[in-house]
Amino acid sequence: MRIVEVRDPRKVERAPDGVVTVLDSGRMAQDEFVIRKVELRLYVDGGVLGDPRGPYSLVTSFVETDKGSVEITYDEGFLGERPLEPAGRLLSEHLGLSALVLRSVISLRAHIAGRDAPDDGAGGK
Repeated sequence: MRIVEVRDPRKVERAPDGVVTVLDSGRMAQDEFVIRKVELRLYVDGGVLGDPRGPYSLVTSFVETDKGSVEITYDEGFLGERPLEPAGRLLSEHLGLSALVLRSVISLRAHIAGRDAPDDGAGGK
């Protein structure tokens, strides 16, 4: 099962422009889910040539478990030239990883139960 919770799923139907692997051990568990991999993925929209704000970026979190995967919007906007590195550090150095995994597991659990995930107000649905 692959769940995509971004405003425009077509934006993530291609290979990402960048990936930062936050966890790749398969040794983390959240309730009945084994977390195999956590990544931040970058999708860049070139936008308007010469726009002083730079490229428009979509950063997603990708969580792969033993029961499926979830890709959710993590950040979006004019985030500068290299938005993945600071986002990856923030997740790794603070409790953000735990919250991100929990949010993904809640979404997976809802889809497995046969209903859409609840709108959490984060723009995921």
